[in-house]
Amino acid sequence: MRPVIPYVTAALLFGLGVYGVLRRRNAVLVLMAVELMLNAVNLVLVTADTTVRAQLPHAGQVFALFVIVLAAAEIGVGLAIVLQLYRLRASVAVDEVPLTEPPTVEPTKAGGAAAEATR
Repeated sequence: MRPVIPYVTAALLFGLGVYGVLRRRNAVLVLMAVELMLNAVNLVLVTADTTVRAQLPHAGQVFALFVIVLAAAEIGVGLAIVLQLYRLRASVAVDEVPLTEPPTVEPTKAGGAAAEATR
């Protein structure tokens, strides 16, 4: 078997996923682009497993299974974050997500004590 075609396909899928992560503004589309990159890695692992006979049989397929499990967990956590973001901001645009928490101003107790002392 000639492994060139699956490797080129995986490279194109991975490049498309990187473009999607860097270019998209919607968080759901970013998650889909990450899934595309993970599927490209799975294609490389399975192709390498079928073309290169190593000491461990079916090692690439086992690693691909682990990547699938990792992708499922990533989607579960990622969608939970996106849903919480949508509840708070009513938008899932990645550009509008604040990276730092705004400083909170706590009321001073001295002002309250001074107001009570003047009564």
